[in-house]
Amino acid sequence: MAARVTVVGSYPKPPHEGEEFTLRRTLHALDRGDASVVDVRAAQDDLVREVIEEQARAGIELVTDGQVRWDDAQTRFAEGLEGFGTTGLLRYFDTNTYFRQPVVKAEVARRGRIVLDEFLFARDHSPVPVKQALIGPYTLAALSVDEHYGHLRRLVEDLAAALNEEARELAEAGCEVIAFDEPALARIPGSRPGDLAVLGDVADRLTAGVGATTVLQTFFGDVAEHGPAFFDLPFDAFGLDLVAGPGNLEAVHEFPADRILQAGIVDSRNTRLEDPDDLARRIEGLAATVDPERLWLSPSAGLEYLPREAAQRKCALLAEAARRFRGDR
Repeated sequence: MAARVTVVGSYPKPPHEGEEFTLRRTLHALDRGDASVVDVRAAQDDLVREVIEEQARAGIELVTDGQVRWDDAQTRFAEGLEGFGTTGLLRYFDTNTYFRQPVVKAEVARRGRIVLDEFLFARDHSPVPVKQALIGPYTLAALSVDEHYGHLRRLVEDLAAALNEEARELAEAGCEVIAFDEPALARIPGSRPGDLAVLGDVADRLTAGVGATTVLQTFFGDVAEHGPAFFDLPFDAFGLDLVAGPGNLEAVHEFPADRILQAGIVDSRNTRLEDPDDLARRIEGLAATVDPERLWLSPSAGLEYLPREAAQRKCALLAEAARRFRGDR
């Protein structure tokens, strides 16, 4: 499919303006002892169905469950792995969101399925294919306090092994696309890009035996300083933020012909709507470098930073731009 339309991962949890935020109300009731974990799970299930239907109705062809069940990616995986604890809140890169910083206290290993069950639920309630996002091993290590290993590469190596087990089970369960989110590899405003060599040393272990399309997903910045070596990593697809990472436009000129480019062309952190004709022209420009059959289109990052109405409009805008591009061919 030329110019396949997808999303990055997260989607806003709060409802459309004027509607009741059932999940938040249920969580507050749980804190008071007036609701149970079963009640929370039911509210999460309802919201997952809602955001999947919303994405699909807007024209997204490869959806996610919106990460509705996650407080944040770091906590979700730290709680699902052996060897981790958590500490206080820390700002998530240059956003206005926060996460509980993981603390590595012992050897890291996978104790059991982490997000497999939520993928299965999403798959069974979606009219279109569902992809699953996992935190990348480098980003999880970079955002954690290491009180055990004392060596970043060894920590990333064990995280890669654990996440590989999760990815392989997801693929065996029918997940066709698995994205490893690695924003820490990008140059974020005010920082340098992460150490590509550390991920490069363990990337084969991370992707080995995963019978699905693997995506190395970056956002919030650019990867241009890594040079063409970035695309030598053993992933089937690379997600680049072309809004916050202007250097990525140059990197695309080095893009390998046998990989998929997921181009983040719609701003996921600004409610202003792009012009669909301008987007279609941007897609044409990308298609001059990348085979349109290997070109995916997405927001620049997760949509959780927008109000619900704006996120839905951004999805519809992206789908409309893709239709205009396809119609011109």
